[in-house]
Amino acid sequence: MKKWSHLLAAGMMALSIGSATAADDGKTLYFYNWTEYVPPGLLDQFTKETGIKVIYSTYESNESMYAKLKTYKDGAYDLVVPSTYFIAKMSKEGMLQKIDKSKLSNFKDLDPNLLNKPFDPNNDYSIPYIWGATAIGVNSDEIDPKTITSWADLWKPEYKSSLLLTDDAREVFQMALRKLGYSGNTTNPQEIEAAYNELKKLMPNVLAFNSDNPGNPFMEGEVNLGMVWNGSAFVARQAGTPLEIVWPKEGGIFWMDSLAIPANAKNVDGALKLINFLLRPEIAVQVAKTIGYPTPNLEAKKLLPPEIANDKSLYPDEAVIKNGEWQNDVGDASTLYETQFQKLKAGR
Repeated sequence: MKKWSHLLAAGMMALSIGSATAADDGKTLYFYNWTEYVPPGLLDQFTKETGIKVIYSTYESNESMYAKLKTYKDGAYDLVVPSTYFIAKMSKEGMLQKIDKSKLSNFKDLDPNLLNKPFDPNNDYSIPYIWGATAIGVNSDEIDPKTITSWADLWKPEYKSSLLLTDDAREVFQMALRKLGYSGNTTNPQEIEAAYNELKKLMPNVLAFNSDNPGNPFMEGEVNLGMVWNGSAFVARQAGTPLEIVWPKEGGIFWMDSLAIPANAKNVDGALKLINFLLRPEIAVQVAKTIGYPTPNLEAKKLLPPEIANDKSLYPDEAVIKNGEWQNDVGDASTLYETQFQKLKAGR
């Protein structure tokens, strides 16, 4: 979902290409994924095991992935990794095909609490790959995390010109909507307008927007409080920054990046084999370690060092997840969100 990665070397991109026309000989698989979202050497291992060559290309936003799939209608890609509400959007538009889960022997290892979400109720079109959440980040050397319990705390006047917000319309509006008691997935123009007005009150407190890696401004000492992705905060702590996660009482914002097969994919069998390969615990744990975000694979989680597997900022309790809200498709209302967000930033 995010324009980030923290630990991956750039060397693996030897397999990258800018665009493709997928082969249908079963020996080649075109995989379109987020930048730096697969550990080095992993796809080579898959090729050695299956004989299927993976042509790997990358994108930095759901929008660019979506546009590419709309442009190449002749089956350019066999496997893609859309985020949360893009799964709902693309499946509604007939861009994804149903996944034959009977061919995924490792599907059983996925956490049931992370399946059957609103954006794909039966996981007909998507298989969880990586998940995460947006919550409140606090530099515990500068601010006592116990004094921060709510999204509403960010509106306090003592935080003037000091906050970080993610540069993401849906996330920022979801925070305000939750503060007001509304769903972050609302399509009601009046509720979206109310959130806009609430965010206008917050703007004097905002120092910066960042969706490249929200952990960086904390690591560089630019901010001590604001919105942050839990994986980004974890990596910052690993680097020595005392960046703590606070789960707001209104609920965190949850998202997931999932494996999906385009409707016009030519190597469906190969795509299913790669999905099942990526679901193997010893493979899934490599992905989680590389990206720095939680794995949805329970067996893979058992292979993580205890200090990671037991970190409640990465793997929150079930009650925290239930109190949060998963992003979902808002249809045509997405234009209103984006328009209001740009207006908000322009008026700072």
